[in-house]
Amino acid sequence: MLDQQSKEKIIKMKEKSMLTWLSEWFESNCDGDWEHDYGIKIETLDNPGWSITIDLEQTKFKVKEIDWNFFEKNDNDWFGYKVINGKFEASGDPFKLEFLIKRFKQIIEENQIESV
Repeated sequence: MLDQQSKEKIIKMKEKSMLTWLSEWFESNCDGDWEHDYGIKIETLDNPGWSITIDLEQTKFKVKEIDWNFFEKNDNDWFGYKVINGKFEASGDPFKLEFLIKRFKQIIEENQIESV
């Protein structure tokens, strides 16, 4: 379980933009070692869209694995995500970047099974 200070920090982060929240999440995991081997990768896709990979290894979060979930209304409105091998991986259409970050935030808040 998260300690009280970590819970309060997450609550404060809820009021911020998703990009600010992700920046703070990243910074909170930088310990002089983690950022050398792990991190966050945000890339564009050629179909077009976004791809995000966020390492959970060696963070205070241990999240249950989630099989690939894909949702598509049409060619211009789609997204998918999974958690596997200690990584959150997601992709979505060009307007889903903030949504994908928010989905990551929800997953670590809702599916966390323990602090490490």
